[in-house]
Amino acid sequence: MAVLVAALVLVLELPGAHGFQIEEATVASIQIGFNNGSLTSVELVQFYLDRISNFNPLLHAVIEDNIATRDALNTTAGSFALLGSVVRRDAGVVRRLRRAGAVVLGKANMDEWANFRSFSGGGWSARGGKGRNPYVLSATPCGSSTGSAIAAAASMAAVTLGTETDGSILCPASLNSVVGIKPTVGLTSRAGVIPITPRQDTIGPICRTVADAVHVLDTIVGYDALDAIATMQASKYIPRGGYMQFLKKDGLRGKRIGVPNGFFNFPNGTVQQMVYEQHLSTMRKQGAIVIENLDIENLSVLLDFQNNGQLIALPAEFKLSLNSYLSNLLYSPVRSLAEIIAFNNAHPVEENMKENGQTVFLVAENTTGIGASEREAISQLNKLSANGLKKLMREHELDAIVTPNNAASSVLAIDGLPAITVPAGYGKLGVPFGLCFSGLRGYEPRLIEMAYAFEHVTMARKMPTFLP
Repeated sequence: MAVLVAALVLVLELPGAHGFQIEEATVASIQIGFNNGSLTSVELVQFYLDRISNFNPLLHAVIEDNIATRDALNTTAGSFALLGSVVRRDAGVVRRLRRAGAVVLGKANMDEWANFRSFSGGGWSARGGKGRNPYVLSATPCGSSTGSAIAAAASMAAVTLGTETDGSILCPASLNSVVGIKPTVGLTSRAGVIPITPRQDTIGPICRTVADAVHVLDTIVGYDALDAIATMQASKYIPRGGYMQFLKKDGLRGKRIGVPNGFFNFPNGTVQQMVYEQHLSTMRKQGAIVIENLDIENLSVLLDFQNNGQLIALPAEFKLSLNSYLSNLLYSPVRSLAEIIAFNNAHPVEENMKENGQTVFLVAENTTGIGASEREAISQLNKLSANGLKKLMREHELDAIVTPNNAASSVLAIDGLPAITVPAGYGKLGVPFGLCFSGLRGYEPRLIEMAYAFEHVTMARKMPTFLP
């Protein structure tokens, strides 16, 4: 099971380098345009608004979504139930972005309620419709940060944000050929973001390049009094001088990279199998020490228990967290999960109840808080994680493991571990796939070094093709 969440679309102004081209423009090239007078902020915003107007009817990437903004934009998680609700303030990450000069264009489509109303997935919401992959329109764009990845890939914004509980940044970023950073939980504030669980929720950038994603990461990390415990604990991981210093073209040199069994399950001769093998060889040529055939202890047990344990702990955490979020709104048509369930029952056509239902909502509503069974499930997950990936990485002194797309997202989700996915190639039909670098809490600097070097040497990303 992948629990997925989603996002926000914005333009960011930050110090840059040289060169300028509006389509596929980077943060650095945009800033250069501002500095030399060849571009104004108004012109840039208008370009993206026109781009959204032209492409959104095809791609269904942009609506209004789950990261709060204290402006005219709605924050609804893709549902009609929250339409018209009023938040008290910008979400913590939005406040930091605005302070850095960001212009919020709009909000992205997503799996409604971050795929936690029912496990229907695929980038559908009642308000936004079905998101479409800009490379192969019939292929899944994944979710739940669907629209953020689509918008980044199709140059409908300079950069975007996504949220992840389990796979929600890594999956859509991989399948839409963009870069996604899932930060260590607590590195970025969750205040003002429609929640699933404080144990796993995190907010990160989805962009066309590693450098742009790191620009955004640098801007949104840090302590927030409204998410005090998590952001205080994670603030120790933020490096002095920020993350941009780790954009190194030789960032693979000397890195110990593990390739765990159970993830690269592609038949011999397939495009994915051949390309991933080539990438491992390339990393070795760039000076990395690649260690294959590693076993994560009790991987199948961990994944099975993660799926089943989630159905014990997550629904209870979701109900508590969502009801708390709703109670803090200045105005809302609904004030509890029970009222949202009733709204959906009263609006079955608009909310597509016949096809999607709300089974997870019903399970969550029947919970009564964090009791003995929930605490036991969380304890078991933590033990499995400690004896699994964390033990493997420490025993082999690994800087990262590499896995395809979001294949390891559930393993990473349990302990709030970070990851970066980078475009890796395209399948026989043109559908993108990515390579994911992941590690222990606070490993963002070394993950950035590896991801940036990998991106630089492979240059795998291509512009969208919009194939039918």
